Amino acid sequence: MTAIQAAILGVVQGLTEFFPISSSGHLILVPWAFGWHFFLNNPDLNKTFDVALHVGTFVAILAFMWRDVVRLLRAFFGSIWRRRIKTADEKLAWLLLVSTIPAGLVGVAFESFIEDRLGKPYLIAILMIVFGAIMWAVDSRFPLRKKLDGLRWSHALFIGVAQALALAPGVSRSGVTLTALRGLKMDREAAVRYAFLLTIPIIGGSAVYKSYQVLHQGGLPAGTGTPFLVGIVTAAISGFFAAWFLFRYVRTHSLRTFVWYRFAVGVVVLVVIAVGLRGATGI
Repeated sequence: MTAIQAAILGVVQGLTEFFPISSSGHLILVPWAFGWHFFLNNPDLNKTFDVALHVGTFVAILAFMWRDVVRLLRAFFGSIWRRRIKTADEKLAWLLLVSTIPAGLVGVAFESFIEDRLGKPYLIAILMIVFGAIMWAVDSRFPLRKKLDGLRWSHALFIGVAQALALAPGVSRSGVTLTALRGLKMDREAAVRYAFLLTIPIIGGSAVYKSYQVLHQGGLPAGTGTPFLVGIVTAAISGFFAAWFLFRYVRTHSLRTFVWYRFAVGVVVLVVIAVGLRGATGI
């Protein structure tokens, strides 16, 4: 893996982690499209580099949402100290925790199945199209009525269960959260804020869990320090600007642009497979 390849994948990760277009799907499709065999030939390196890119986007969202993070952490530990949930911030902090649990449990329980069975280019393309249609239908049908203070405990659990679907490459963690919240009639800005806040424990927890696996397996492969650093930095920078853009974009726009993008990528991938330029299940 070269530094240029690492930089490209870092930018891809940074943009697609927060846009509702599936970061895990793109990190499979980009090497597949360019014929980069290093991940196919080195699956352990693939997992390790995935950790590095998630560290980059974790830094990005912390930098973008740091005021909210500090406020909610104070509220969370304050509620523990008082043994009661009193303020809106305290409730929001606990709602985020509830939403985090289902995806975390499913991710740990079905990690091998997800990695071995769901990361195929043809399946990613189908999920890009199908979930794009679902996202479009929900976003265009449900009114913009509620703010985050209208969320209930059952809503948080529903969002968490929906998050588990995003473990399949092609669905999108950001997209499934936005769709679930729009289905609950949340306005788009509130939905994006909740989605961003929810990525912090999910990405952070995933990075810690996968980092433990990497260290247990012997750490970084020799000679990969520079590409890994480049990937982290580019993911962090592009992720910050992607979060900044999306937060402002949804104030005056629907999710339709991202839906059309998902349709286009899905169709192109299926055509490439159909004409035999790339394999349906890998390079």
